[in-house]
Amino acid sequence: MDMTSAIIALAVALVMGIATIGPALGQGTAAAKAMEGIARQPEVAGELRTTMILALAFMESLTIYGLLIAFMLLFKM
Repeated sequence: MDMTSAIIALAVALVMGIATIGPALGQGTAAAKAMEGIARQPEVAGELRTTMILALAFMESLTIYGLLIAFMLLFKM
């Protein structure tokens, strides 16, 4: 394995690590706050759930972009 391939492999590992940790922390925080909001005001549970699912979908798209960049880097090898 030459030096360029090794650097690309390291970049792929870093991209996937950062792209999964960030949204995972955000999703955990969003879910915790939504559950807290539902516990405090059960009458708005439907609205909070809908908003939370939409926010989780946006966060998950960031992870998929990271995966896309990792694949692009991986195919450069």
